[in-house]
Amino acid sequence: MGTVETSLIFLPGALFLYLLYILIKFLHKVWWTPIRIQQALRSQGIKGRSYRFLYGSTKEILNMRKESFSKPMNLTHHIFPRIHPHIHTWINAYGKNFMYWYGPRAHLVVTETELVKEIMNNRDKSYPKVDTEGFRKKLLGDGLVTTEGEKWAKLRKLANHAFHAESLKNMTPAMISSAEMMLERWKQQEGKEIEVFEEFRLLTSEVISRTAFGSSYLEGQDIFDMLRKLSIIISRNAFKVRIPFPSWLLKSGDDIESEKLEQGIRDSIIRIIAKKEKSMNGEVGNFGVDFLGLLVKANHDADEGNRITVQDVVDECKTFYIAGHETTTSLLAWTVLLLAIHTDWQEKARQEVLDLFGKEPPNSDGIPRLKTMNMIINETLRLYPPVVPLLRKVKCETKLGNYNLPANINLVMPTLSIHHDIQIWGENAQLFKPERFSEGVAKATNNNPAVFLPFGLGPRSCVGLNFATNEAKIALTMMLQRYAFTLSPVYIHSPIVILTVRPQHGIQMFF
Repeated sequence: MGTVETSLIFLPGALFLYLLYILIKFLHKVWWTPIRIQQALRSQGIKGRSYRFLYGSTKEILNMRKESFSKPMNLTHHIFPRIHPHIHTWINAYGKNFMYWYGPRAHLVVTETELVKEIMNNRDKSYPKVDTEGFRKKLLGDGLVTTEGEKWAKLRKLANHAFHAESLKNMTPAMISSAEMMLERWKQQEGKEIEVFEEFRLLTSEVISRTAFGSSYLEGQDIFDMLRKLSIIISRNAFKVRIPFPSWLLKSGDDIESEKLEQGIRDSIIRIIAKKEKSMNGEVGNFGVDFLGLLVKANHDADEGNRITVQDVVDECKTFYIAGHETTTSLLAWTVLLLAIHTDWQEKARQEVLDLFGKEPPNSDGIPRLKTMNMIINETLRLYPPVVPLLRKVKCETKLGNYNLPANINLVMPTLSIHHDIQIWGENAQLFKPERFSEGVAKATNNNPAVFLPFGLGPRSCVGLNFATNEAKIALTMMLQRYAFTLSPVYIHSPIVILTVRPQHGIQMFF
């Protein structure tokens, strides 16, 4: 009896000590560490927003974004202040490099191009990808875009194999066929207004389905729809700080919906994998040469060092379903908008296409010779880069330029700020001037790749760069062969970010 009574006497004391430990740990994360990092950065001359308990700068950012997106903008290409109002405002207030806070996590904005190059090249492995958490984790999993180390190297090797030059040549017929399907739809609407952003979304979904997964858009439509819904949830929750309660204790409607979507996407991809395995017709290892076939083959690899798990296959499929069509949809939409506004460049591009191909479909030999179109695409990517901003984190205390950076802060490289910088591109930086790329990207950037970042830079640059630009060139070539196009007067210029930079209300055209 005495032992039980003694235990009961000590229980409240033990509980008190445990709760005290939890409180100290919590305050260390949300108060002591941010204040220490803030002092370390300020002592080196880095200005920026002061830390505010728990929420950091997020309430300010949300208010600025809400105000920015609440109304359309004039038909100019100076979209940086609209897309990133907080970064635009704070660069003007604090200079090229400054800090703000995403909750208790410090974010160092870096726009000095030599520092950007050092971060993106990441030679000493100090600047890995930021941790993928929450809704974004549900969308991308632990795939090529997010993972690190040996696993990344293994997945990157597979992706390189799937999208190398010879493979891209073999994908050309599927890209042409997909574009013909789109243009056949347009025949029924000649003289009528066409919303091209949605049309390009269907086109790029069809292309990625055929080339990477050996299927059609209709077969993967449910996956695309679920991925799109998950993307909207991510966008809706951007800059919302989650109070660190256990997930089982407090779930929002978006938590519940995203879990259902994540499971639905996984189930659908597992069915596609099973179909691919069934199609081997008794031939061991013969899963085809498309991206899905290479993934399934790697899942069955006899060498454990090369083998990937079923979950790896699922995550890679999610990554390429979403990345394989989102970036190209954005690129095509903004290119067509720019050509509809700048009809002189539309005519130059059309003349080049007719000189090279006449009325025949584009071919693999001619596509690399589309010099004018290449200039137009590069200028579109400069003004309207699909992915903004680029993010990395500081793995351990390290030196960047003249700065000594503490561990566990995030680094933000705002693509739009660099792409629209008049000190880099001149007084006409916000204008559509494809001629700046007339002698190639290297000449346009004075051999500084860190000033042109539409697909990243260094070892983690986008593996699908050539896939996306080839697809865009094929679609644009076939459009220019058949149509002249103008912008509808109902078009509202409202670029926003939902994973990629896109038109909030679509892009309406007459063909």
